[in-house]
Amino acid sequence: MVDGDRSSRYRSRWWSVLGCLATVMGWGWVESSVLAQPSVKLPSVTGAARWQPAPPPIDQMLKAPATPIVMVSPNRRYTIELLPVGMAALVDLAAPALPLAGLRINPQTNGPSLGTYYRGITITELSTRQRQAVSLPANSRLSNLRWSRDGRSLALTQTTDRGLELWVIDLETASPRMLTGPILNGAYGPPCDWLPGTEGLVCKVIPTDRGAPPPMPVPPEGPIIEDHDGQRSPNRTYTNLLNSPHDEALLRHYLSATIEQIDLQGRRSLLLPPDLYDHVTPSPNGQHLLVETVETPFSYKVPIDRFPRRIALHHLNQGRNQGQSQILTRLPLADNLPLGFDAVRPGKRLFGWRTDRPATLYWVEALDGGNPGQAATDRDALYVQEATALDQPPQRLWQSSFRFRYAWWGNGNLALIEEFWFDERRVRLWQVAPDRPGAAPVLRGDRNYQDRYRDPGDPLMAQGPYGLEVLRLATDQQSLYLVGQGASPQGIHPFLDRWNLVTNQTERLWQATDPYYEYPIDLISQGQLLTQRQSQREAPNYFVRNLASSESPAQPLTQFADPIPALTDIQQEIVYYQRADGVPLSATLYLPPGYERDRDGPLPMVFWVYPEEYADRNTAGQVTTSANFFSRPEADSPLFLLALGYGVLLDPSLPIVGENGAEPNDTYIEQLIAGAEAAVNYVVDRGIADPKRLLVGGHSYGAFTVANLLAHTNLFRAGIARSGAYNRTLTPFGFQGEQRTYWQAQETYTRLSPFTFADRINEPLLLIHGQRDSNPGTYPIQSERMYDAMRGLGGTARLVLLPYEDHAYESQEAIGHVLWEMARWCDLYIGTSTVQRLRMDFQQAHAHP
Repeated sequence: MVDGDRSSRYRSRWWSVLGCLATVMGWGWVESSVLAQPSVKLPSVTGAARWQPAPPPIDQMLKAPATPIVMVSPNRRYTIELLPVGMAALVDLAAPALPLAGLRINPQTNGPSLGTYYRGITITELSTRQRQAVSLPANSRLSNLRWSRDGRSLALTQTTDRGLELWVIDLETASPRMLTGPILNGAYGPPCDWLPGTEGLVCKVIPTDRGAPPPMPVPPEGPIIEDHDGQRSPNRTYTNLLNSPHDEALLRHYLSATIEQIDLQGRRSLLLPPDLYDHVTPSPNGQHLLVETVETPFSYKVPIDRFPRRIALHHLNQGRNQGQSQILTRLPLADNLPLGFDAVRPGKRLFGWRTDRPATLYWVEALDGGNPGQAATDRDALYVQEATALDQPPQRLWQSSFRFRYAWWGNGNLALIEEFWFDERRVRLWQVAPDRPGAAPVLRGDRNYQDRYRDPGDPLMAQGPYGLEVLRLATDQQSLYLVGQGASPQGIHPFLDRWNLVTNQTERLWQATDPYYEYPIDLISQGQLLTQRQSQREAPNYFVRNLASSESPAQPLTQFADPIPALTDIQQEIVYYQRADGVPLSATLYLPPGYERDRDGPLPMVFWVYPEEYADRNTAGQVTTSANFFSRPEADSPLFLLALGYGVLLDPSLPIVGENGAEPNDTYIEQLIAGAEAAVNYVVDRGIADPKRLLVGGHSYGAFTVANLLAHTNLFRAGIARSGAYNRTLTPFGFQGEQRTYWQAQETYTRLSPFTFADRINEPLLLIHGQRDSNPGTYPIQSERMYDAMRGLGGTARLVLLPYEDHAYESQEAIGHVLWEMARWCDLYIGTSTVQRLRMDFQQAHAHP
């Protein structure tokens, strides 16, 4: 064992020798990542290592405050600015978490193990622009925000170490008050929903007599046994499932709740006894509750949303039925659905309330048994029924040959229904008259839903007679408003249209123009449009526009600053090029601050990839991103590498097209190579990328793509693959857009698996994976086995497993370390002296005094 002083002396001498070699060999990573911090040891090749911070200046950029999130109240009188908590600490992720039926439950709070939280709220009154900050406890963790029906109050939960408290904020006075202690049950879905008027909320509450959680039997009471009756039960590879009778007991314990009414003074009234409640939704008039309950038998193969269900209607105030419940339907365990994205659960599904009526239920029912492979003229039907007339037959409002997707309710003469069919990538829009059973539905749109150029937009909503959202009608009472992205070959320019339902003509009321990407948020009053505007140099902010006067400048509502002003000078553009077969492609090109092509020559460049599947080539080449986006990196974004002197080609189009009945994946490798070659040729031919110093990286399906590109091409010198899947035999019942099973397409599954061709990967590959990855198909074993294959075959690889992290990385420790690993890998294998000079110039220009 070497003592500390001798170890330090040897280390310094070693770094000196290594520094000389670095100068000769161009090992940029040695200088930037190691020599600058000679007291920090590199992680060992195997075993545990210490967390490394992101390299400078990225480490400081990660500390930039998060930009607030803005929401508009239902009555369009207020906006609220929500200040995110920011990156979690690893200790938060390491808190106890129970993986049960696809959920991860924090047993201390009876809520999710990790969620999105806010720590501050500021309210703006739109007519006066008066701003008030809400006085909240220090270190608040706010979530589950719910507007009251009248838009005057905001309910939310405050997560403490002991559980979830219910709070309400009066928007006019910006005054908060706590209605309950930590009694809410948020383990499965939002715990509360508003009743109309001043009646308060309906909430899931932990039973007062619940007791301690069931202990683990020691020794086990017996073996774990599963039986199968021989029916086909193809299911994708889900995670965090039940594994034992003890898991079942824990699920019952933590999901058990009573349903209570909690008024605005915090007084509580019991409505329903303990059960395993999912959704409890009050009717628009507040007289009934739509109650969805989880039932047994539980499953060890599918998550909780496939468990048996009981759908019931509970009457809060209806004459002789007051306080009683009526069962609407029961749904059996859905662990044997047919494969395919157009497959649905048989029986009644998707229950809800018409938002324009006092108490009218709607639901959808498959007419083909939920099986897209079964021949059928019609697939789905939409039914409506009055909650006060359950003894009467329901009305079939609509039926179609596609699957129901969504309904926008307006009034008795107007509703819009959207349906889709994945296999054809088609979406259709229908106009119906809900209160006129004899009126035939009118087809208002039929297109490929991947065709962004023909997307008409989505309808704007307004506060309806019961305080819920309904279609927003113009003053002529026969027109709606549509908001869309405005994709075209010339770029992305969001718009606001007025759509006349009588003539079926649209009128463009407003559209964003360069150099801005400006998106319509809402009509906050007649003629006043709230938008969010950004450009390459201006941070996203909210503005109010006067539609009556196109000459009037937009009035700023917020003034959010650039969170990372040091990156103002990054160079950003949308670039266009073609695949060899003529399919047009595009990407967003980023060049580092200070880079000049004539002076600096071709750069080392990182390609960050994620392919997409299409049913035809006409939609595959469409432009779907804007050159006017304000691009600042967050979390573990590859754009941080710009601060280190690297170029980044973000999301180069890699369309995988299946035409004339062919499946896209049958030619995945060939199309992937063609798309990558086109991107590489473009940046190399422009003289901005060094063809010998290109690295390809990606996350999830992008990581799968990285490994395939390394296995089947020599375009890249190294790769970074985060949280991917590499062996498709481990996802035998489909993955991504693939609907066939392994046994139906063995050759395709084999050819697509980079694990099969690990012996052909002769470039260094960095594999990173969260050890608690809950994404279907991307178990950590995928990266572990890929690493084992490369190690056994003599390849160069590094495996980094992140304790407690899920599919997306959350903790500040893990995010910093991931960026350190990415920077180190780039410096090791594509770094140059030009990169080092650009980095040093950037650091000197933005050094803190």
